Amino acid sequence: MIYKLSKQGILHKNKNFQAVYKAGKSYANRMIVLYVLSTNSVVRRVGFAAGKRLGGAVVRNRVKRLLRDSYRLNQHKLINGIDLLLVGRQAAVSSNSIAVGKAFIHLCEKAKILAK
Repeated sequence: MIYKLSKQGILHKNKNFQAVYKAGKSYANRMIVLYVLSTNSVVRRVGFAAGKRLGGAVVRNRVKRLLRDSYRLNQHKLINGIDLLLVGRQAAVSSNSIAVGKAFIHLCEKAKILAK
């Protein structure tokens, strides 16, 4: 089964990222920080970030790719009406997609955003 990320479901603008950073609730583990902001919208939007502390552009892009993949494969398990922001941490640099996926699911359980 193929899962896609829709263009409407991705946060693009800096003001949207800042709104989730400031007003959202954060949950963290070794690999990921997850910011969750409830919205009145029907859609669920997500953004991906990796800071410069992680390394060069190649490393940061790999971390964001791992985050996108873990979200893409598990998006059907999440509730709607939220904005998410996934921020990669240092442990994600040397990790694989399976471990990042497990870390993402763990944070979703912690944040209580998994659909019943």
